[in-house]
Amino acid sequence: MKRGTLQLLGTILAMTLATTAAWGGEDVAGAKDHPVLTRYPDSFITEYTKNYNATEFQVGARGAPPTVQTVEGDTTTLRYFYESPEKQPSPLQLMRNYQNAVKQIGGTVLYERLPKEGDGGETTLQVTTGGKDVWVKVIPDIFGAPTQSYQLVITEVASMAQVVSANELLQELNKNGFVTLYINFDTGKADLKQDGVAAVKEIATLLKTNPTLKLSVEGHTDNVGDAASNKKLSEARAKSVTTAIVASGIEAARLSAAGFGQDKPVADNRTEEGRAKNRRVELVKKS
Repeated sequence: MKRGTLQLLGTILAMTLATTAAWGGEDVAGAKDHPVLTRYPDSFITEYTKNYNATEFQVGARGAPPTVQTVEGDTTTLRYFYESPEKQPSPLQLMRNYQNAVKQIGGTVLYERLPKEGDGGETTLQVTTGGKDVWVKVIPDIFGAPTQSYQLVITEVASMAQVVSANELLQELNKNGFVTLYINFDTGKADLKQDGVAAVKEIATLLKTNPTLKLSVEGHTDNVGDAASNKKLSEARAKSVTTAIVASGIEAARLSAAGFGQDKPVADNRTEEGRAKNRRVELVKKS
């Protein structure tokens, strides 16, 4: 082997050892886990950024060609490195752990590309928590030797929230015949959250002060997921609202519930802002 080659190999080895020593199994300065999802055990942060950014996420059903979803919001990007080859999971094990963690807090898997030779795979996750829509990208890295790393990208989008007074509701109903409410629900769920309870209180006040008024409560979703499931979910959410209104002392005969799923969008489902506007509950004045 030539002397120049030996010198080059020595330089590369020295740089590798220096980098490993710099990491030393410790997080880079200023880095920390995201509050929604923590690290895989026995790993440490080697790269960390946090800023407002537009991030592309893969979305699509298993086996179908994915589409790219661009999401804007507060974005945290982390790269984790494992302490040793013996402690690192397989790429699939890593993906499944994060998928299960998100499902446990009411989230869903929007996309997965299973690992194969030359490709560590990728998964996109989404959950609504803390008043925000949180998008997550997990990308296992299979090119490290002998230990590997993985990237975690988390984008937080503030959810649309709206609680209007009974008088404002009446004005909109008299003017347009309907009023749109952005009541937050956890992904795939129909249970009322705090803003929903506050909205129901105002709706009940509206109905109590206008005893001849009858309303149709209509649920709508974005186009993420399949149409049948979205219709069922929108119906469940509309019924959840009507049940709470009746529990506030309003006669059930003055209310009806319906769900239209993704069939009546009011905004572009290709953007997160548009999908947020489509996830809504409408109160429609009945004659």
